[in-house]
Amino acid sequence: MSMVTERPSPTLVPGPVPVPARRDPRAVVRAYVALTKPRIIELLLVTTVPAMMLAAGGIPPVSTMVVVLVGGTLAAGAANALNCYIDRDIDQLMRRTKRRPLPTHALSPRSVLVFGLVLAVVSVGLMAGFTNWLAAGLTAAAIAYYDLVYTLWLKRTTPQNTFWGGACGAAPVLIGWAAVTGGLSPLAWALFAVVFFWQMPHFYALAITYKDDYARAGIPMLPVVRSATRVNREIVLFTWLTVAASLAAWPLGLGPLYGVTALVSGVAFLVEAYRLVGRSKAGEPLKPMRLFHWSITYLTIVSLAVALDALL
Repeated sequence: MSMVTERPSPTLVPGPVPVPARRDPRAVVRAYVALTKPRIIELLLVTTVPAMMLAAGGIPPVSTMVVVLVGGTLAAGAANALNCYIDRDIDQLMRRTKRRPLPTHALSPRSVLVFGLVLAVVSVGLMAGFTNWLAAGLTAAAIAYYDLVYTLWLKRTTPQNTFWGGACGAAPVLIGWAAVTGGLSPLAWALFAVVFFWQMPHFYALAITYKDDYARAGIPMLPVVRSATRVNREIVLFTWLTVAASLAAWPLGLGPLYGVTALVSGVAFLVEAYRLVGRSKAGEPLKPMRLFHWSITYLTIVSLAVALDALL
């Protein structure tokens, strides 16, 4: 089934040629900013900065910090803009995404594609010019994997898309670490694992909330194509793995402040996951967004603990 992605041409009638109304420049700017999905970028930076601080054993060089923050913001914005370009056919079918710039025709597909590619080139160029080739290579790989592997292929073909696409969301931890040290240590990979596993309960909660949206668009998210029992099992499994990864990072170079914080916040995360499962088994309203929002709080608390540990 083909989708209409452009406005149909108006019927020609005799009379004066109408002058197209000028678009408000501020609205255009807002549309381009919306393409980058700023809220997602904020969450990515929450994990990047503490990783850099830990890698540096304190505050990293200001120049490195600025380049990584700017380059990381542009890279995430590029990946998100290209995601909007690729997903423009399904975004117009989903309640959650139908107000994005392409479904509303605020921007043209060509403009969005060019915008995303320019951001990608600039971001990788910044990382290559002012940090090192490992950080730049990881940045380029994360953009390519998210858009070409996850968005274009995995998202539309397998219910395990969230798992296999999880490397993209966790990549900023490795990028920040590599930018500071030029390499990757076991502790960097442990922090990567925390964010990687965390994405499953975080996103499954969102997918449960918008299950009908994904079904309408033909996207095989796990809650759409698998039973509630299977979804519950994976939420609990990956919440445990998230907490386990956070505790595994403790003896690799983190102190007691981090360890206690990871343990206490991890228990709270597990409690919220089991509450969702319990409501599901009892046939009660699921309230999945409670787990979604708590997962963000959990990741923020653990990341703050990493940053404070680096300063002590």
